[in-house]
Amino acid sequence: MKLTIERAALLKALSHVQSVVERRNTIPILSNLKLEAGDGKLSLNATDMDLDIIDQVAAEISTPGTTTAPAHTLYEIVRKLPEGSQVELNADGEGQLQLTSGRSRFSLACLPTDDFPVLSGGDMGHEFSLPVAEIRALIDKTWFAISTEETRYYLNGIYIHAAERDGTAVLRAVATDGHRLASVECPLPDGAAGMPGVIVPRKTVTELRKLVDETTDDIAVGLSETKIRFSFDSAVLTSKLIDGTFPDYRRVIPEGNDKKMEINAKVFADAVDRVSAISSEKSRAVKLNLTNDSLTLSASSPDDGNATEEVEASYQGEELEIGFNAAYLLDITRQIEGSNARLLLADAASPTILSEVDDTSALYVLMPMRV
Repeated sequence: MKLTIERAALLKALSHVQSVVERRNTIPILSNLKLEAGDGKLSLNATDMDLDIIDQVAAEISTPGTTTAPAHTLYEIVRKLPEGSQVELNADGEGQLQLTSGRSRFSLACLPTDDFPVLSGGDMGHEFSLPVAEIRALIDKTWFAISTEETRYYLNGIYIHAAERDGTAVLRAVATDGHRLASVECPLPDGAAGMPGVIVPRKTVTELRKLVDETTDDIAVGLSETKIRFSFDSAVLTSKLIDGTFPDYRRVIPEGNDKKMEINAKVFADAVDRVSAISSEKSRAVKLNLTNDSLTLSASSPDDGNATEEVEASYQGEELEIGFNAAYLLDITRQIEGSNARLLLADAASPTILSEVDDTSALYVLMPMRV
């Protein structure tokens, strides 16, 4: 294999794929990228056995062929080369990849391409496409609620499934860690009807989110019982799904919350942020005291003192005092992009529903804390 490629183009492709590769691997080949040259393109492939990414970039191919190379080492070398330089890659077939750029020369140890595992490919039973803005929204408004508790592995991802609301078919994404729940939906795309409910792992969500920032095209989604595939521009991201049953989240969403407060979303988020600054422990509660057309937020810390802030809010009902984890409340208030937020409450011990007044596609549930 022999080729010449622009440093910027190679660096961009490497940055897409190398982050999938774990820093420590018990299987040596998983530390490497698979490089395949042919038809005027260089294909780069990385995998951790659960997640697989392929990216293609234009290159001047002198001799087609395949090899593997250490992912992080290759990325660091190319990253440190001068801007605008040309990079020549030459695999001699004897276990070495020669990289030449200007006066710089590197020789990297290769491993056999036959050892590289294949995760991509295979038939997907359901295929549809989503606008990139909708993929971003599904991720951004739910990812913060993904559980990091490994014992409940079925909560370590975003649950994506076809659902129905008010007689309209929707594609819904849900994440929960037991303390808060985030649910966001978009119109069900053509081809997604009858799709199985799937749990997309946290790492896959993270890698996908980084990639979609660089495209404006629709994302092609392929789905089977065990895998999900996202294709766009020159990249294909394939991932195994979490093999587990997501709990019936609808039972967590309360239906009898009869106390309603509406408030400017940015004013509310900023006030929560300021009041919570009284404590370095983000798990400390922020107390909300609701009275007629007024909300008072307060927090206290035995070491740092206390804070209160009064904010105008639309609320008519009996006085209510309720506490929330400051960090969790802030995570949710930052997702509300419209001008006004709505809180539906029951009492100090029951979960609260938060949403945007003008956009009902996203809904959040937050468990209270004792204060």
